Amino acid sequence: MPDWIAVVILGIIEGITEFLPVSSTGHLLLAEHWLGDRSELFNVVIQTGAVVAVLAVFAGRAKALLFGWREPVNRDYLAKLAVAFVLTAIGGLTLKKLGLKLPKEVSPIAWATLIGGVLFVIVELWLRGRKATESVSWIVALAVGLAQLVAVAFPGASRSGTTILIALVLGLSRSSAMEFSFLLGIPTLLAAGAKETLDAMKGHEPHESWMMVALGTVVAAVTAFAVVKWLLGYVRNHTFTPFGYYRIAVGIAILLFLR
Repeated sequence: MPDWIAVVILGIIEGITEFLPVSSTGHLLLAEHWLGDRSELFNVVIQTGAVVAVLAVFAGRAKALLFGWREPVNRDYLAKLAVAFVLTAIGGLTLKKLGLKLPKEVSPIAWATLIGGVLFVIVELWLRGRKATESVSWIVALAVGLAQLVAVAFPGASRSGTTILIALVLGLSRSSAMEFSFLLGIPTLLAAGAKETLDAMKGHEPHESWMMVALGTVVAAVTAFAVVKWLLGYVRNHTFTPFGYYRIAVGIAILLFLR
């Protein structure tokens, strides 16, 4: 298979799975078992394409927050995003210095995917009849920042999945949980992409074709835009339970057929 076709497929997978609560990293690593290994640089940098998509979808909200920062409610929301991001950044750099690398073994990914799916089903059952809030508290912001580190340490857990899940448990509505998770993903994924790019330029990472990285990033951006727009409409009238069942099925399939 030509390399560019493999890259396009991986870009589509990234775009579909980055903001769905199913783990983009886990899906990319699994896809690479058939399409060939890519560097960690590739897997991290193409996520910036998904960030561009989120910026486009949430352009109005982002503009209101940035240009209306003098308003107390906007300043409070930005402060919570900033603290959650700093918490993730410090924790992520610490894990990196401790030698954390994305695993190539499928079993950890399968278990993280499966356990996350079970948790989504349980939490959605537990939430039935409970009243949710639209306001992001400081407890939610700190918990979401820590939840991002769980996804860093356990590919398959899903960054969006872990952050949305903990926000739901703490009483946030689905729409508000998704918005905070997605907006927090903008600086988080951009910072991760910048770090990997700088490391590659300094020769600390394996060589990767920049043309292929750029192609994967563009494909991920286009795909993610469509997915995020769809998901925003979906959560207005649906739960995350189907994603939980999907994760359970994928996790079991991996354990049965790819061990």
